[in-house]
Amino acid sequence: MTIAGWLVMVLSVGSVTLLFSWCIYKVITTPGETERMHGFEQELPDEKK
Repeated sequence: MTIAGWLVMVLSVGSVTLLFSWCIYKVITTPGETERMHGFEQELPDEKK
């Protein structure tokens, strides 16, 4: 592989790894996110008694 190929590969893999690491860091260190988590309700609206 040529030098240009190695450079493109290293930059591509490095940028994706950096983005992934930053996303994991933000998920772990953002305070108060558990209060704003949303999920689905166990009871569907048309099943109300």
